[in-house]
Amino acid sequence: MKTSDFDYDLPPELIAQEPIEPRDASRLLVLDRSAGSRQHRFFGDLPNVLNTGDLLVVNRSRVVPARLFAKKIPSGGKVELLLLEKGGGNRWKTLVGGKGLHMGTKLKLENGTNGEIIEDLGGPQRMIAFDAAIDSGLKSFGRIPLPPYIHTPLADPERYQTVYARESGSAAAPTAGLHFTQRQFHLFKDKGIRVTELTLHIGLDTFAPVNEEDPHQHKIHNEWCRLSVEAAEVVNRTKRSGGRVIAVGTTSVRVLETAARLAVGGKAVMPFEGRTDLFILPGFEFRVVDALLTNFHLPRSTLLMLVSAFAGRELILETYREAMANGYRFYSFGDAMLIV
Repeated sequence: MKTSDFDYDLPPELIAQEPIEPRDASRLLVLDRSAGSRQHRFFGDLPNVLNTGDLLVVNRSRVVPARLFAKKIPSGGKVELLLLEKGGGNRWKTLVGGKGLHMGTKLKLENGTNGEIIEDLGGPQRMIAFDAAIDSGLKSFGRIPLPPYIHTPLADPERYQTVYARESGSAAAPTAGLHFTQRQFHLFKDKGIRVTELTLHIGLDTFAPVNEEDPHQHKIHNEWCRLSVEAAEVVNRTKRSGGRVIAVGTTSVRVLETAARLAVGGKAVMPFEGRTDLFILPGFEFRVVDALLTNFHLPRSTLLMLVSAFAGRELILETYREAMANGYRFYSFGDAMLIV
């Protein structure tokens, strides 16, 4: 297996720059793994595509408005910060943009909060200690960080959040969930399709390409996640009753399959809270996920490798080629694929 096995050429015009309106007007490619067949539908059809007894597992993480602007003290030099992860106290692991950002550099945010770089974490990453908590004020002075391939400003920041986003902590949206509307959840309930939530806070490494020739040598990003006691029981009950567990997004897959590896006593999953570094490559044995709802992913990415592990690399790349030929929109604001 080589990283180049997961490469493909995407015409730039197929990279979606804006979310479609309404959310469920996006297209939905339904791929049957066993038959190798494909259907071209719309996301609004999803309640009719799924079966009574199915369980959708969604990631409730909310994107933090973590893009901040600051000035160096005393020079006044401009600095751009992207908060990656909160440490102890008022410390934040941060991606920095600017010159001369070394240990001891003092900064002032737009809201007047002072900070100091206290650790060089390598590359553009720094640990910054602020003199006050900034969490609650991010809504007023922080900006939503969009992926690097999106160049069009977002008119409504809520369009880069799922309608069920509740728990702040992500640097990027769980984009497979961006297609859902509240109306669909009422339709799911009427049809006996259940929904449960988990949390995985997404880091920016999710966009990082695999640069190693052998993907096994790639160090996967680790992310904090939680599968609650209640959610685990819903998953276990679904498996016992013969229903399908449908992961909404690769983040849900990582949490569910991490929890499956902790399972004992004949259960499918166990409750779990902590960090996961599960790296899913072709050859991986899926223990709990029966179907996957996902977007179309970047070439040479760990996400494309995960999807290829679920459905087969050749079938996925063949499906991507068909999607491109049919004008599907790719990446975060793009169309969706349901793999059954």
